[in-house]
Amino acid sequence: MTQSITGAGRFAGVADALRERIVEGDLPPGTPLRDVALASEFGVSRNTLREALRTLHDEGLVVQQLHKGTAVTTLSATDVRDIFIARRAVELAAVDESPFAAEPLVDALETRVAAAEAAVAAEAWSEVGTSSLRFHQALVALMGSHRVDAFFRVIVAQLRLAFAVMEDEAGFQAPWVARDREICDLVRGGRRTDAKGALRLYLDESERLVLDAVRADSRTKGTTP
Repeated sequence: MTQSITGAGRFAGVADALRERIVEGDLPPGTPLRDVALASEFGVSRNTLREALRTLHDEGLVVQQLHKGTAVTTLSATDVRDIFIARRAVELAAVDESPFAAEPLVDALETRVAAAEAAVAAEAWSEVGTSSLRFHQALVALMGSHRVDAFFRVIVAQLRLAFAVMEDEAGFQAPWVARDREICDLVRGGRRTDAKGALRLYLDESERLVLDAVRADSRTKGTTP
């Protein structure tokens, strides 16, 4: 689908659009990003497209290799470990800040988790993964910080790339939605200590599963874990 981006900040708009495609699972690790085709699709110059790709490179979402062009990043176990360190710091802090969040931000938690539950019911497993990630974005948004939100948007995109190595997407994604629901209800009910305990356990278990999968995938492909 052609998507023309106009006006100031064109390269930022292109970077945002490509980042969202990563979050939605449309650009898995290793996907080549052809600058001519993408520039045409977005209706921007190749220089603008390259600036957008440079932004994604700085965010760790794409790799640029001489004579090989640009491709979506394949994450290592070290990357995954770093991502989860950041997740714990930000998401647990968001629970602490939740009493001060505007009501629409709190309501967004319910909207996001309900979307994940609907995706499970429809067995739309890629959408389940996206909706669960959106729930965690909504959780972080409770802090009310645009800077933190911008930082976490990158973390969410990196997470989607980490999840891409899971061979059984349904088996991996489905169990987390009930736990998202638990965290949602605990936060909305003001039970922050319980919410942090549930979230910490969630992140610990998720990290172990993703690390095991990334290391197994690296061994299979003969790459550095």
